[in-house]
Amino acid sequence: MLELAILGFLYDAPLHGYELRKRIAALTGHVRPVAESTLYPAIKRLERSGLLARTTQPGSVAAPRHVLTLTEEGRQELRRRLAEPDPRDVTDENRWFTVLAFLRHLEDPAAQGAVLRRRLAFLEEPASFFYEGDRPLGAEEVEDPFRRGILTIARATTRAELAWLRATLDSLDSLGGGDR
Repeated sequence: MLELAILGFLYDAPLHGYELRKRIAALTGHVRPVAESTLYPAIKRLERSGLLARTTQPGSVAAPRHVLTLTEEGRQELRRRLAEPDPRDVTDENRWFTVLAFLRHLEDPAAQGAVLRRRLAFLEEPASFFYEGDRPLGAEEVEDPFRRGILTIARATTRAELAWLRATLDSLDSLGGGDR
């Protein structure tokens, strides 16, 4: 997801590493802090792959700054990753938010809709954090007030996301992106 976030933020504009790190931290830092020890190796991997280019600009007061730019290959790779997300990118909420943050870069409404439909199918499957045998438990079946809280909050969040997904899919369908 770190690489997807790097590609996504650089799709919009060239950035230097510090600014890129701030933006990634704002998107995912509450869940996955962005350490320099993970960010800069990821940048170097993307650079070696030809997806990023680095230029050096003189610093106004301090040392020169390295500015990162997405190459055309990087733009194509971002769109490919968005159009064909890994199953975990659809099922893991934090990974899903990263996909969603950049899904607008897939310009085809049908492609956007296909990704949203994968998330919709996942959310429509019965699930729970707690089970009795193979049967998922609902909040009303759990005696522990804290576990009941988890299920109540998760259910409300899922209902809100399902409503948003359905409304957004209807909107995309009206643009010719339907694939029902």
